[in-house]
Amino acid sequence: MENNVKLKMTLPDIPDIELVAVEGLDKMARHLGISDEKIGEARILVTEAIINAIEHSGKEKMEVDVEFTMTKEKLVIFVRDYGQGFKPESVEEPDILKKMGTENKRGWGLKIMKSMSDDFLIESNENGTKITLIKNLV
Repeated sequence: MENNVKLKMTLPDIPDIELVAVEGLDKMARHLGISDEKIGEARILVTEAIINAIEHSGKEKMEVDVEFTMTKEKLVIFVRDYGQGFKPESVEEPDILKKMGTENKRGWGLKIMKSMSDDFLIESNENGTKITLIKNLV
């Protein structure tokens, strides 16, 4: 059995397109014998990263590059958009008490990605945003 699997794709901005990437991730993980618990966590990371890239890029015509590299021990997730970028340090930390009782329940994506990954890197400028997530699988 192969020890290292890789998947690259470019996703258009169409409803539920993140499910295509999640399905690919799932197939890779099952091929390598990754536990259901770790697969579930990785699926959440991928979903959040892709949805954030599509929703927040600010472009009318959107594409998102997604790349997974997986071994039995580690998953590296790379997501890139070509939008206007943002300053990651300016994103306010979500507060559950402030969110309760309001219509706006959004704004948890970066916090979820940071808390569920073992390493998180975000690079953003006027040419777009790149997010790299590392998830240990053992």
